[in-house]
Amino acid sequence: MRLLVPLLLLLLASTTTAAVEWERDQLVIETRAGQQHHFNVELAQTDEQRARGLMFRESLAEDAGMLFLYQRDRPLSMWMKNTLISLDMFFIDRRGRIVRIAERTTPLSERSISSGRPARAVLEVPGGTAERLQIRPGDRVIHDSFQR
Repeated sequence: MRLLVPLLLLLLASTTTAAVEWERDQLVIETRAGQQHHFNVELAQTDEQRARGLMFRESLAEDAGMLFLYQRDRPLSMWMKNTLISLDMFFIDRRGRIVRIAERTTPLSERSISSGRPARAVLEVPGGTAERLQIRPGDRVIHDSFQR
């Protein structure tokens, strides 16, 4: 059974015609300097949604992103296969703290991008957002998915 799940995720990620429905929500990133940055996000909560992610998108608004949510903290790994735009990836723990940022990821790359430590979620936003808004590890993501 353990081998079937990764194979299923790979199969889902490879399909280009499957329509995926997204729930939308808002979140705030609060920097240690007290700045608050608001984002409109799509929620990736199912295996199918997480496998599809932002693949095949040709653009993403400055204040938009996708929040990948998981049931428990664990080392997370993402990739850019079939993703046409550069992204910043914020790896977030269960309390909403950003534990790692992968900046300006390479479009279409199949290289694994790791959280480096256990995380509960990943927020993907347009590449360059972390630098533009001065978002750093330790900053807080405010959303109902995280404990306060």
